[in-house]
Amino acid sequence: MVPSNQNAISFAVVTGASSGIGLELARVAAEGGSDLLVVADGPDIEAVATELARTSGVHVESLMADLATRDGVDALHGRLRDLARPIDALFANAGRGLGHGFLDQDFNEIERVINTNIIGTVYLLHKVMGDMRSQGWGRVLITGSIAGLMPGTYQAVYNATKAFIDSFAYALREEVKDDGITVTVLMPGPTDTDFFETADLLDTKVGAGKKDDPRMVAKAGYDAMLRGDGHEVSGFANKLQAMMTRVLGDKQLAKMHEGMAKPGSAPSQH
Repeated sequence: MVPSNQNAISFAVVTGASSGIGLELARVAAEGGSDLLVVADGPDIEAVATELARTSGVHVESLMADLATRDGVDALHGRLRDLARPIDALFANAGRGLGHGFLDQDFNEIERVINTNIIGTVYLLHKVMGDMRSQGWGRVLITGSIAGLMPGTYQAVYNATKAFIDSFAYALREEVKDDGITVTVLMPGPTDTDFFETADLLDTKVGAGKKDDPRMVAKAGYDAMLRGDGHEVSGFANKLQAMMTRVLGDKQLAKMHEGMAKPGSAPSQH
């Protein structure tokens, strides 16, 4: 049975919810009255759940799981089966970045980025959206990136994974449009999170530059999901950059990205 209030989100799942955009998505959903299952790969997700429940008055479950692995996704899906609640919304936000030249990166790190951003995400969507189709409704917000719109010189693997996610989300949206499910892809630009530190990008121009507020990014994505929009590029500057990718050639875009992500490109502080 489809909820009578199409904007009502009674229960939502948020992955990558311990910090950054994922944490802010969880906060926005909780403030809207949604109970939550918040998921991350570290133990601090328990403190996040406690804080969200205390400040918002909703019921919040937490799960520590590595969603780069099938076992982690299976653990999440198993928890959902145990909870036996219809899933009104899935915020598929878990992701990982990686800077520096491709040949200078450790392949284990490369593999982890691909497994987190693509394999784990696609497996999670397959599991949870299958449940949504059975229940007859659901909303999905997938965190992509404007990075997926351009060749990522010195972030080649990361940008390629986001190109996959951006494209996949659009195709998936069309496939499930008659199943009561909406799919929205959030495409942020540089955002003030720990992404640049964990991706070893602090010495780059983009890592040292101005970044968007993760709360603003999350709210823009949340609202777009409620509207049923296909995508949301958060922030005016990012919208302009996204438009530029439509007119510039790949060679120009790759060169432009090099200027932003090349190690040591951060402006001198002296």
